[in-house]
Amino acid sequence: MDIFESCPPQFRPQLEEQWHHWREEVGTGTVSRAELLLEDESLQLAVARSFIGSDFFYQQCLRNPELLPEFLQSEDLGLAPIDIDTIDSEEALDRELRRLRNRTIAEAIWRDFAGQWDIPRVCTRLSDLAETCIQTALDWHHRELAGRYGEPRDDSGNPQSLVVLGMGKLGARELNLSSDIDLIFAYRSPGHTDGEQSQENQKFFQRLGQRLIKSLDAMTADGFVFRVDMRLRPYGDSGPLVSHFAALEDYYQTQGREWERYAMVKARPVAGSGADAAELMELLRPFTYRRYIDFSAIDALREMKSLIQRQVRARSLGDNIKLGRGGIREVEFIVQSFQLIRGGREPALRERGLLKLLPLLESDGHLEPGAADQLALAYLLLRRVEHALQAEGDRQTQTLPAESERRERLAFALGYDNWEQLLGELADRRGVIEREFDMVIAPPEEIAEPSAAEEWESLWAGCGSETLEAVNLRTLGEAGFAPAPAALKLLAELRGERIVSALPSTARARLDRFIPLLLAAAAQEENSLLALERVLPLVRSVLRRSAYLVLINENPPVLNQLLSLCSASPRIAEQLARHPILLDELLDPRRLLAPASREDIADELRREMLRLDPGDLEMQMEALRHFKQSQSLRIAAQEVNGTLPLMKVSDSLTWLAEAILQQSLQMAWRQMVEKYGAPGGSADGDMRFAIVAYGKLGGLELGHGSDLDIVFVHDADPQKSTDGATRIDNLSFYTRLAQRLIHILQTRTLSGPLYEVDTRLRPSGKSGLLVTSLAAFEKYQRESAWTWEHQALVRARPVAGSPRLCAGFEQLRLDLLCQPRDEKKLRGEVVAMRDKMRAHLDKSNGSTFDLKQGPGGIVDIEFVVQYAALAWAQKAPSIVRYTDNIRILESLIEAGLMPAHQAAHLIDAYKAYRSEGHRLALQQLPGAVAGDHFKAERKTVQTSWRQLLG
Repeated sequence: MDIFESCPPQFRPQLEEQWHHWREEVGTGTVSRAELLLEDESLQLAVARSFIGSDFFYQQCLRNPELLPEFLQSEDLGLAPIDIDTIDSEEALDRELRRLRNRTIAEAIWRDFAGQWDIPRVCTRLSDLAETCIQTALDWHHRELAGRYGEPRDDSGNPQSLVVLGMGKLGARELNLSSDIDLIFAYRSPGHTDGEQSQENQKFFQRLGQRLIKSLDAMTADGFVFRVDMRLRPYGDSGPLVSHFAALEDYYQTQGREWERYAMVKARPVAGSGADAAELMELLRPFTYRRYIDFSAIDALREMKSLIQRQVRARSLGDNIKLGRGGIREVEFIVQSFQLIRGGREPALRERGLLKLLPLLESDGHLEPGAADQLALAYLLLRRVEHALQAEGDRQTQTLPAESERRERLAFALGYDNWEQLLGELADRRGVIEREFDMVIAPPEEIAEPSAAEEWESLWAGCGSETLEAVNLRTLGEAGFAPAPAALKLLAELRGERIVSALPSTARARLDRFIPLLLAAAAQEENSLLALERVLPLVRSVLRRSAYLVLINENPPVLNQLLSLCSASPRIAEQLARHPILLDELLDPRRLLAPASREDIADELRREMLRLDPGDLEMQMEALRHFKQSQSLRIAAQEVNGTLPLMKVSDSLTWLAEAILQQSLQMAWRQMVEKYGAPGGSADGDMRFAIVAYGKLGGLELGHGSDLDIVFVHDADPQKSTDGATRIDNLSFYTRLAQRLIHILQTRTLSGPLYEVDTRLRPSGKSGLLVTSLAAFEKYQRESAWTWEHQALVRARPVAGSPRLCAGFEQLRLDLLCQPRDEKKLRGEVVAMRDKMRAHLDKSNGSTFDLKQGPGGIVDIEFVVQYAALAWAQKAPSIVRYTDNIRILESLIEAGLMPAHQAAHLIDAYKAYRSEGHRLALQQLPGAVAGDHFKAERKTVQTSWRQLLG
């Protein structure tokens, strides 16, 4: 029997090979059953489409021999529930969940490609799968935790359960093959478990949520179930993992934002008590749907779409069927905008399913006649193509393939004669969506076609040949590599290295494909030779890990981004060569070049840490270091690209350090409490300990590679001790906590240290206690501190720890800075300290100017600002509200203490110096410039110095 007759000739060899391999793997009985069923020509075509269109499907058929015959002889295998009574370990649970997931995904692919199920049915089955897996894992972990701690109950003794809200596509029952699932966890009331090891409900459900996420999200030998995203909960990842109903209601009614209303439109309970879930949804309804027609939502929705457009502007997304023009996201915006505007007054519009809403919108006159059907057809096509794209390798993607072979495979799997036919229908359908949403979508950007690399293959192959030297030099010279002999030497040296000649054939093939691509792309750079020089160390570092070359070979934008960044900064080039894993960051230019807020950075780090075993310190420390490196790369890339101006670069680096300090402190705290118990007087949410930032971190002026100047304070009772089995006094606990924190930050793991830490600004410096009580800190500052220590206090601010203690420190700082001071004496001490620093640190000479320490440089501006703050804060406390120099200068203008033109000149000079300093840091050059640079700025600063300090 020829089951390949229906397969296009270009794919027949692949299908024959796959079929032959499958026959060998599964045994004769299974083969006979399958071949008997395959007398049906429609099933022959379905097998061809599924094998050609989805490597994931094919691999599942190999791993489970009975799978294909079962698909062939049935119309629906169903979704068999997992009996948790038969599961005796977490590993067994995870294994069963993943087996169910893989089987169901494979069936969804088959039914789609076979034409047996339409997209709504596929999405429904995938949503049912998610709900089944969530409920199963929830039930199993609840049972295990309840066996240890007892059942959670409210204060009246009523049992409690975790309610899981599904958001986004899961909430709308529109889940696709490789969707993340967006969840929110909630429980009805505070209380305690009823076991011997009683716990607060909050702790119980926190643990339950963490275990649920791990069972779904963790990658094992069997794969994963679903990637879990918890960022839609109140406060994002900075908020608690679970909240009780009253806390949720209060948050959404007092702090909920428009985008959270938008997200809540699709919210649906997917696990937990039905009665509790219904109560929760009723509490949330007034937030989601206003009682009036809410036209203000239009502006909010436009802003959301504008934000998406700004984030994707780094490249054209014409091939992205979700985010590009006429994509899935636009259809969703069209529908949900009407829901937010009119859903409060028109209950029918509270339906979650997009396809059910479209005819309702048309019948109510919100869409033009016929538009609903057109949008539905366009949406169904886009979702089907999205499924096929993800089916190929079980990978989350919405980008149409660039390679002709993959395009034809996609078209065949979807039932089209060729790629052109599919592309034409896509263009028509996307045009419908564009026209409906034209007012809020910007026109696409045009990008040039990438240059071909074929002409460089012969040069790479013959770069060590003397007979071809003249030809190769001419080719390099004409392409812009100057001097050409230097470029040819670099290539010949690489090709002649022993490690290259000893590469396995697969790795060598990858290198031979990569180098011509590299040369073609480097030729487009302004300095082609420089780009080549800076990328080759990375190439050498990944020769034995050639999968990184595949990453670049298969993703042309990665290579372009790599060359751009390395050309701009040797620091970035060196960082990538040391840590090639960071190449992953270049895969998505939108993410790489989209500036993150303080909340974004903190949320992403919390999410990363949540995925880790809290008991695995080594893994946590590595995760922190990778996060710092990846975020630092993004920030540097945004600086080089011009996305981030100077002030925002420092802000971003500062926010990154803050997030890492906060997570590191939580790690250290957990370890210490586990070992010694909690210190006396501490409570949940109040560890009575805080980290105070000084210097650049305190002043929000951190640079690339900056150290962290920090001081530790506490306000615990020194007479009390911890409550663990091994008890120590509070002061010893907090000292060891600080030491553990420093260890986490400074230890040189395989990925290096996180930060170098300097604690010498604490009271009495090196000779003082590592951790100081707030009372002792105040006494020292009032009675013993030098003027330079009060200058340092101007830039001090708490960045982690107890919110209550942080607020106490801020008030104390304000009180200390606002003390009356003798201006003449203060002036003399500030000038003396500056003279001493300049004598020891200024590297200026006749030919160079030290940006930081030179006359009229950065430190002079800082001393002017600190003098003004200390001298005048008594009469204008507002000038020390902020800790950064620029906002203090602006505050001096507002307080009438400094002429606007004078402060503006100082601000301009300060920005100019720091901008040049950042540029030099990225180039790994010392912070000095030619002696004739910044003459005007230096003169301005020196004039202000003389006016204020003599």
